[in-house]
Amino acid sequence: MSIKIYINGEFFSKEDAKVSVFDHGFLYGDGVFEGIRAYNGKVFRLEEHIDRLYDGAKTIMLNITLSKEEMQEAILETLRKNNLKDAYIRVVVSRGEGDLGLNPLKCPKPNIIIIADKISLYPQEMYENGLRVITAATRRNVPEGVNPQMKSLNYLNNILAKIEANQAGVPEAVMLNVDNFVAECTGDNIFIVKKGKVITPPVHSGILIGVTRNAVLELAEKMGMPVSEETFTRHQLFTADECFLTGTAAEVIPVIEVDGRKIGDGKPGEITRKLIKAFREMVKEEGVEIYPDDN
Repeated sequence: MSIKIYINGEFFSKEDAKVSVFDHGFLYGDGVFEGIRAYNGKVFRLEEHIDRLYDGAKTIMLNITLSKEEMQEAILETLRKNNLKDAYIRVVVSRGEGDLGLNPLKCPKPNIIIIADKISLYPQEMYENGLRVITAATRRNVPEGVNPQMKSLNYLNNILAKIEANQAGVPEAVMLNVDNFVAECTGDNIFIVKKGKVITPPVHSGILIGVTRNAVLELAEKMGMPVSEETFTRHQLFTADECFLTGTAAEVIPVIEVDGRKIGDGKPGEITRKLIKAFREMVKEEGVEIYPDDN
């Protein structure tokens, strides 16, 4: 059965879901997006994702024509139309159709698109055995340019680093900022563990404030683990006891090697394994009901 895709209040089959080639999201990457997960009939941290979407839109002066409440209902209805309880949801708001010039004032109405489908970013064995990653030569965007706190449709910075990962034959790449501190990966936030302390780069390092990242910070604190948001270098990454990545699609996944250096003993660490288990339990309990009448 073909999936049903939401476009501006209507639902279309995958084959019929189209936007204009004059859409500035297509022409210039002018827009914002969110990736959201649903687990067992509940959408995880939907409000936080919607808030981030609207914050990004505000920064680029893109008016989303739905209220936050209407956006939430549109997301839930898209899941219902596709009879999904476990899904990855992609919400895209583009500047909309304009002319071939840059001027966003020529785009009178945004396009709002919601896609709900399955996703499997990494195979199960990588959650059990860990990832090998590299450091990309491509630097993370500076906040004074395309601020990494926005999930903009212009993702070429991340894609260039992903190409480096592909060329190296690994699934992910660590991105440094212009000051040579670790920022994040191409699609995930990064954490290290040193002497029992869970550490992740702060916002000013040039990161996207991940919803999963924040959930893991909360979990670690609840579990009595020392937690810190602080800058760290590649040297500190190489010499960490543990390393793991977080993201909506990736969830929590261990890293066992960076640039040929084993992290710790080259196996997923104890704290990482505990956080993976705790996060999987959290997503079962938390979320907005897709089918509230089922209960």
